[in-house]
Amino acid sequence: MERQQKILDFWFLPETHADYGKTRKEWFEKNDAFDAKISENFLKDFEDAAAGHCLSWTETALGSMALILLFDQFSRNMFRESPRAFATDGKAREIARHMIARGFYDGLNNMQKQFAALPFEHSEDIEDQKQSMALFADLGNAELVRYAKLHYDIIDEFGRFPHRNNVLSRSSTVEEIAFLKTPHSSF
Repeated sequence: MERQQKILDFWFLPETHADYGKTRKEWFEKNDAFDAKISENFLKDFEDAAAGHCLSWTETALGSMALILLFDQFSRNMFRESPRAFATDGKAREIARHMIARGFYDGLNNMQKQFAALPFEHSEDIEDQKQSMALFADLGNAELVRYAKLHYDIIDEFGRFPHRNNVLSRSSTVEEIAFLKTPHSSF
């Protein structure tokens, strides 16, 4: 329980913090110092969770939320520009589905719901993208819906995120190469 809370407090800040519940710029921009801090403090948690040693965390909403952060967010920070950044995306989606099925998702605050929904937005499966669109629409935040739609449109057109092709050693099509030169082609 202590490790779960450390993960949640690091990402969302403690509930007593003046900025709790507010968007943090570190979440959505490249920041080497922030990435290093995540690696330094949470790499072992990530490795333990990826190895299946934290399955009991899925018994609670906040434990499940901590796992989603490890698998969907912390992985992107710790392993930026590496295939490992996306290697646990499937685990994050599975836990997000579990949260919804168990009713855990409904008990989260809107900021937590945003991060519980992101595994679907990060997916290269169109059905997951539809789930993302529905979850973000329910949050009622036009900016989040706009980003969900941008992700959906890319998957609808290409069936994958072309900006991941180099990192994942995938060949890009002529259409993808042209698309990558346009605004909002990369996240």
